Amino acid sequence: MSFTSVVKNEVSKLEIEELEAITELSAIIRNIGVIDNSIKIIIENASVARRIFSLIKKLFQISPKITVRRGYNFNKNYIYILEISNKIEQIKDELCLNNKYKIPSNYIYDDEELKRAYLRGVFVSIGSINDPKKSRYHLEFIVDNREYAKFLSKLLNDFYLNSKVLKRENKYMVYMKEAEKIGDFIRIIKATSALFYYEDIRIYRDHKNMTNRLNNCEQANVDKIIETANNQIKDIEIIEELGGFDLIDEKVKEAAIYRKKYPEASLVELSEIISLETGNLITKSGLYHRFNKIKLLARKLNENNK
Repeated sequence: MSFTSVVKNEVSKLEIEELEAITELSAIIRNIGVIDNSIKIIIENASVARRIFSLIKKLFQISPKITVRRGYNFNKNYIYILEISNKIEQIKDELCLNNKYKIPSNYIYDDEELKRAYLRGVFVSIGSINDPKKSRYHLEFIVDNREYAKFLSKLLNDFYLNSKVLKRENKYMVYMKEAEKIGDFIRIIKATSALFYYEDIRIYRDHKNMTNRLNNCEQANVDKIIETANNQIKDIEIIEELGGFDLIDEKVKEAAIYRKKYPEASLVELSEIISLETGNLITKSGLYHRFNKIKLLARKLNENNK
């Protein structure tokens, strides 16, 4: 079962008040209802189909006709078709489905709980969310026109979810990609069990990514230390080959000798080794200046040799 189905199954079992039921059903029929002389709703999720049936029966005291079919193209899933043939005008009026773009009036979503209910209805009808364990974080809704997409995005952003709208062929996608914001959305529509699963995976992935970044950073530092040491040894060898070793003072010679002796040590480690073995305290900065003198001398000798 997909994570989307898990979330839809959970929220389809929530107990809600009558006003929330009106709002939720308004969102569902607006997005997947075909309205003509009747209202036809086609859905693949059995829990959502039961939810729609119970909401219609509760609010309008009618029982939709239900037809169950096999999925198309050899799809093993069932398709549930709900047909309403009575009280069509009443349903359209009460659910605010009569305007051009079927954008609901304010009374449908005029407080926080009703906004949550509307978003829940949108999600169970057209929402899709990636399983955080298997792929990148992504939540989306595909809607039929730009005006409704902007309305839905604004509704999401009333909860600071940072949703965006993207045109996709002849439709529009309202989507979110931030892991934390998607978790907030799951909480907003009250899918508590799904939220626990999602947050557990998110925390694990964040921890894993942080560990990988630290490991990569540590490896990069090691590579940089080795590269720096190799360059220093090359400079020392140039000076030795061109007979310039006697041109450097004793402290610089000391640094050169210890660098060749400990080719993989960092400057910090090398300064500690020299200080310990010779009794002459030397800091990382002091050692850096000595190697800088070696570098400049090697470059000068090389140019003169050419």
